[in-house]
Amino acid sequence: MKFTPQHDRMDCGPACLKMIFNILGKNYPIQYLRKISYISKEGVSLLSIQQAANELGVETIASKISIDTLNNHGTLPCILHWKKKHFVVLHDVKVSFWNKKRTYKVADPAYGLINLHEEEFKKLWYSDENEGVALFVNPSQKFYDLAPPSVDELTMKYMFSYIKPYKKQLFTMFLLLLGGSALTLIFPFLTQALIDRGVNAKNMNFIFIILLAQLGLFLGSIIINIFRNWLMLYIGTHLSINIISEFLKKVLKLPINFFDSKMIGDFSQRIADNERIEQFLTSNSLLTFFSIITFSVFFGVLFYYDYKILLVYLSLTILSVLWSVIWLNKRKMLDYYRFQKKGENQEVIYEMINGVSEMKINQFEDFKRKEWEKIQQKLYKINIRYLKIDQIQLSGFEFINQLKNIIVTFLAASFVVKGDMTLGALLSVSYIIGQMNSPIGQLVDFFRSLQDAKLSLARLNEVHDHPEEESDDFIPLTHEKYVKKNGIERGIYFKNVSFQYEGPQSPYVLKDINLFIPEGKVTAIVGASGSGKTTLMKMLLKFYDPAEGDIFFNHANAKEISPKDLRKNCGVVMQDGYIFSDSIERNIATSEEDIDYEKLKKSLQIANIDSFVNELPLGLNTKIGASGNGISGGQKQRILIARAVYKEPHFIFFDEATSALDAENEKVIHDNLQEFFKGKTVVIIAHRLSTVKNADQIIVLKQGKIIEQGDHQSLVEKKSDYYNLVKNQLELGT
Repeated sequence: MKFTPQHDRMDCGPACLKMIFNILGKNYPIQYLRKISYISKEGVSLLSIQQAANELGVETIASKISIDTLNNHGTLPCILHWKKKHFVVLHDVKVSFWNKKRTYKVADPAYGLINLHEEEFKKLWYSDENEGVALFVNPSQKFYDLAPPSVDELTMKYMFSYIKPYKKQLFTMFLLLLGGSALTLIFPFLTQALIDRGVNAKNMNFIFIILLAQLGLFLGSIIINIFRNWLMLYIGTHLSINIISEFLKKVLKLPINFFDSKMIGDFSQRIADNERIEQFLTSNSLLTFFSIITFSVFFGVLFYYDYKILLVYLSLTILSVLWSVIWLNKRKMLDYYRFQKKGENQEVIYEMINGVSEMKINQFEDFKRKEWEKIQQKLYKINIRYLKIDQIQLSGFEFINQLKNIIVTFLAASFVVKGDMTLGALLSVSYIIGQMNSPIGQLVDFFRSLQDAKLSLARLNEVHDHPEEESDDFIPLTHEKYVKKNGIERGIYFKNVSFQYEGPQSPYVLKDINLFIPEGKVTAIVGASGSGKTTLMKMLLKFYDPAEGDIFFNHANAKEISPKDLRKNCGVVMQDGYIFSDSIERNIATSEEDIDYEKLKKSLQIANIDSFVNELPLGLNTKIGASGNGISGGQKQRILIARAVYKEPHFIFFDEATSALDAENEKVIHDNLQEFFKGKTVVIIAHRLSTVKNADQIIVLKQGKIIEQGDHQSLVEKKSDYYNLVKNQLELGT
């Protein structure tokens, strides 16, 4: 079977689906399978796998069964729930001819192809004492009728496109390496002349001249290497910047749902993948090219000395290279597993550093440290497997290489004894063999580096293949569809909008929302935690599209509006708003190169943080965020409010924007914002319901549905859900 490793830690479900489809005869891109199985940071559920399989014409049956039922009635291949947290493919069961014991052949996306005896298999598969969960598949006619979507995969051509801007530097390096090769070529002839015409003839003047020539050649070679290394550093550094910059540029153009399924460690490892591509382009590929030139030149020289020696050398060289290449496939599998564990390792370290205060409060340090140690143990085991393969590969290569050198030296020595070759020629041949060994080693390193680059390219393909958030077909908010006034009242319309995070069978976060948010008015959204308030706001920002229904900005469907242009016109304070590691002024004026200090001063006053900033020694230039001064939760929220105000936006969306403020600051900011809100479309989400009292309309959400709508007074008089939400905070009595 064609094995598919998981690229990321949560990829086991899509990887298993891909293997199942490969066995059934269809090759679906793993990125497509991720999409239709609605993968998240928690991975995928068995239900999601079933839905994805059903969508592609494969009927499924999920069962909790015993191993006897699996053996007698199960159909293969099937997907198993493994270790109560993972998915694998059982693709075959073999019965021993001798002892009738079964061997279960399992494809584990996180480990590889493994064979297990019955007891081991049950231990890993069973979710309780007697049974485990299996998903059986049966392709329908629809499966055979559907064609897998095509994917434009990144190729080697994509990699080499990065070196085009450095043609002049590469040509200079080409000349330097060619010059170095030419100098190296002269050495064997000088060595032969030194022995045959100098030492044997006892001609000291000739020996002196030859040694001076060798010294000159060495100096020339050193100078060439110095220039070559400088050029290599220049090209390598700029390539690395370009490759990673292009990667980050692409990543930042992707929609929010892409980030919902990725861990920080996964992104860190993909940046390391870019570095591996840069290493391949600058060091291995170029040096290997010239190593082949050097090898070819010495190949001709060795043929000039004796073709029989050349044939022996060539035969054993091909054998040593083939030995190295056959181990690359095993090494390829391990690279995927090491990628996952390194990503997991970085995730845990990141979490420990960022959550150190909570860990200390809750005595969680030892648990987290031991969790990190477990990952190190897994990395250690992977590295042992790596080391075994490398040792077998390199030891075999070195042994064949050394055997080749000994046989060639023996042949050359026997020719000298027989008088068919001079002593100088023997030394020259020995020198040539030594020079030819280096390009062979370089070639083997090239194959390994090429494999690393291809593996990295396969992982990066997921990012490059993912559709970008922006499209040329999107319209700006200045488009006539948005600005025209006739026919409808201006504002934002929700028409039968429903939303789910994890596919058609997952629970609804919002259900059948019909809502009008009038332009130039304040709309407040209230409700208990988990009622869908924040999700609704994220849909207004086009972070997510509705699963059902439509959102309209006046006449324009939100699906047609440019997300970038929409957000440019929005001042937003999110629940988990982020403070950048930069100055206060740059944290507020984020999108402008030239800061408008009048606007900045006004935004500071509205957010009631001007006095705090003025007390700081560096004022607006004070660095805050992760690498600067610590600020309180209330100060952070006031900076976020100032950031939203500075944009002077048409839409204002506040999600718990004042939850960390004390009553006094909240009142001052609330009063300041009333003037700023005039003429703007405002949506406020709040738990602290005193902040929404003066809203033009209040929407009450419960379990994803609108249950009440009106202004504060009318909703209080109804004495229903809104009344119950606010009576304690506003002391309305009973």
